[in-house]
Amino acid sequence: MRTVKASQSAPPAAAADGESYRIKAPASGAWTGREDRVAVRIAGDWHFIEPVQGTALFDQAAEAVMVFRSGWKVALAPPLPSGGTIVDAEARTAISALIAALKALGILTG
Repeated sequence: MRTVKASQSAPPAAAADGESYRIKAPASGAWTGREDRVAVRIAGDWHFIEPVQGTALFDQAAEAVMVFRSGWKVALAPPLPSGGTIVDAEARTAISALIAALKALGILTG
């Protein structure tokens, strides 16, 4: 899985070799027309990786895992359990802990 510094629509003013970014729409500057690609700085130039179905990356700024499925997707956390006619405290605690763990890993956001 590739790690990107951030998802943004324009190249940063200064980027070190090896830094990478996910390009958001509308792309501008040196990234114009490169939406959804990953931009990698190599020897002072931008190189672009076109994602294929199932490509995964970790966005450091968003602290989230993203997967390419006809566009970049991020998993949103479901609402915590509440209400209902039968309350199972142990199940709610386990589900809440599972959601918290997935958020901590960056798999779920929200």
